[in-house]
Amino acid sequence: MTPFELIHNYRLRTFRLLPGQRLKSPQEAVEFVNERGFVYFWPITGVTLPSLWSAVAGDRPVADAHDDPGHITWGWKDERLGGKDWYYAKVLRKKATMISFEIAPYFYALTENYGAPEEDYLTLYEQGRLTQESKTVYEALLDEGPLDTVALRRVAHMSSPSSEGRFNRAITDLQADFKVVPVAVTQAGAWHYAFAYDIVARHYPDLPEQAHAIQENQARQKLAERYLRSVGAAQIRDLTRLFGWRLAEAEQAVSRLAGQGILRTGLQLEKQPGEWIVLAELVG
Repeated sequence: MTPFELIHNYRLRTFRLLPGQRLKSPQEAVEFVNERGFVYFWPITGVTLPSLWSAVAGDRPVADAHDDPGHITWGWKDERLGGKDWYYAKVLRKKATMISFEIAPYFYALTENYGAPEEDYLTLYEQGRLTQESKTVYEALLDEGPLDTVALRRVAHMSSPSSEGRFNRAITDLQADFKVVPVAVTQAGAWHYAFAYDIVARHYPDLPEQAHAIQENQARQKLAERYLRSVGAAQIRDLTRLFGWRLAEAEQAVSRLAGQGILRTGLQLEKQPGEWIVLAELVG
């Protein structure tokens, strides 16, 4: 069996794509997220990463039909928002991501949240690294407490249709930087379905404390290892694109893991261009 075939078969197992491995219950879904460390809610085009959808429905596109059996994942996700089963928000590439609470502090350690949620955002805003819209949305939650999307837009003075795009960008950016998090589904709005959001440091006060002792290089190393243990093999550009790291940061994390014998670097895969980073156990 070629290395490429070994990697393919490895992903079938880690992605839970084999028929006998499909997830059948919420508890199995929680165990899957804990096992992998982080997964997407549904598959993202151009990104190789396990997803809850595929682990339940198989390796197929997300169905348009609302009664597709795979959409049971929506209920599993919504019922656990803001709970202790997993951390859910738009994180990796600003797409819906499910993260175990073992791994969440490593993500948090790489953000610009330094332990003072009522102050850090002002520093970022003054430095031009936080938009006016993000600042306004964040302050609304900081002052008012958890709010559903409809109420949040009203308090932030962004209720008009022309403000929708700016509001959505703000709420997504704030999630990606672990500043706000969806904590519940409410009956608000015309569709009677709207997320409620809260400040991360307020809703999950242990998270900043757990992240405080983690150095950035340790965080990147941990996340890179978990990623490679899910996908088996990747190229350095996959890490920079997925995590938003600089090239030197990704290379340092990979080098440390290679030095520990966890990864092999500079490998060629059959009919695959470029150099690859491969989990050592797959290539001996």
